[in-house]
Amino acid sequence: MPQTINVLFLAAEAEPFVKVGGLGDVAGTLPRELRALSGEEFKIDVRLVLPLHPVIKTETLKPLAIYSLSRGRSEVQVEAFEGTLGGVPVYFINGEPIKASGSVYSSNNKLDAEKYAFFSLAALELPRQIDWTPNILHCNDWHTALAAYGNLVKRWEDKKNRIASVISIHNLPFLGPDVREILEDYGLPLANTDLPHWARVLPMPLGLWASDAMIAVSPTYADEILHEEFGSGLQDFFKNRTDTLSGILNGLDVVSFDPQTDSVLSANFNADTLPLRAKNKIALQRRVGLPEAPDTPLLGMVTRMDMQKGVDIALKGLRMLKKQNWQFVLLGAGDPKLEAMAKKLQEEMPARARVETRYDANLARQIYAGADLFLMPSRYEPCGTSQMIAMRYGCAPLVRAVGGLHDTVTDGESGFVFVDTKVKSFNDAVRRALQFFPDQSRWAALQKAGMAKDFSWRASAEKYVNAYKKLIAESAVPARDAYQPPAEKPRRRIREEQAANSIVHGEAT
Repeated sequence: MPQTINVLFLAAEAEPFVKVGGLGDVAGTLPRELRALSGEEFKIDVRLVLPLHPVIKTETLKPLAIYSLSRGRSEVQVEAFEGTLGGVPVYFINGEPIKASGSVYSSNNKLDAEKYAFFSLAALELPRQIDWTPNILHCNDWHTALAAYGNLVKRWEDKKNRIASVISIHNLPFLGPDVREILEDYGLPLANTDLPHWARVLPMPLGLWASDAMIAVSPTYADEILHEEFGSGLQDFFKNRTDTLSGILNGLDVVSFDPQTDSVLSANFNADTLPLRAKNKIALQRRVGLPEAPDTPLLGMVTRMDMQKGVDIALKGLRMLKKQNWQFVLLGAGDPKLEAMAKKLQEEMPARARVETRYDANLARQIYAGADLFLMPSRYEPCGTSQMIAMRYGCAPLVRAVGGLHDTVTDGESGFVFVDTKVKSFNDAVRRALQFFPDQSRWAALQKAGMAKDFSWRASAEKYVNAYKKLIAESAVPARDAYQPPAEKPRRRIREEQAANSIVHGEAT
């Protein structure tokens, strides 16, 4: 009989049910890839759990169970529904805290704290309702981190509970809001952790501390968070937990993103038919209103308008490169100041720059397939998928050497890389690329090197399975079980200490 590994996979979003960012791509693809690894030696039974956000269509969902969570002197009702995704069972959790929030993520910390604490703890109770026991609890970012913490508390209370927890770190700076009162209401004590004082009441740090394994979404990001620039105040904690910290690069849905079959493109192509790609460049120039100029390097950017993405670096840099021959198309929305900055560039250079302050999935694919150079000057980038898509579509990425960008792009071989966030460094990299471009045989070699890279999920999924096996095989009591809840302090003293810490460290929350 093959070994069965049961994995309860928790996420705030998952394509195609609901998607806001890159997490939606990961959660919509990785569970299917994990399940596909099942064979004669072992079986992977992955089950995905999502909040039933109001935007999710419910017509195809089946009612599964109704149960409740104790909160103070009252009960909070949980409604569970069931669907499927490529053979993966998908469970949806609903209840008043989720209904009260109209969006996947909001700017209301109180609403989000209530919503995701409820979701995490309700998901943790779900296996009892379906008579199925996971070996692994896999959480993703702060929205599900309290499930890992709740699981640890249950291990303290029930020594038979051997469910190991894993948390994937997609975007560390988002640590979540203060949940101390919510945890108290649900009967979960705050543990005596080795976290910084200000972090002991935040979901992500609590989940990281309680997890048996922490997995960053790229090897370089796993190293970066050990340092102050990227560690979000937790770098010393990570340094003490390097034995449980690793990095696994996110994959890409190579079936969806395939220039040979992509119906959005004007011309399909592969590495052997690369000259056909030129038709997509002309089509893109026509669509956005740029002059049709096949010999002019076309720079593309598909991004969230955010300082993290280095949009300001790109815009300032291009303004300083007026004497260079280039065209530029940017697609993205977000920070109004950055949108205005981008529009100003277009006003100044109407024959060279086009800006679309919205999101258009089809236009994004046309940029990947039609642009010559793809700009990603990110201040930090845990993994990133745009550079992978760009390379797959024959577009050379120009990136800062951070996170997954460092792990996927090789300078002068599959793209262009610069090190720091200075506009001069970005400009120097652009100049190198523009000097490279006229030699079309060298440029084609650059394109083919990028297109030859394997960014499929399979290799990454195999690494996750190895991590699961390692945790299951460990016979010793998991490390976090060595900690116990603290002796009860007078409530007033606890709150005085936490208030003082929040004043000092409030910027991190």
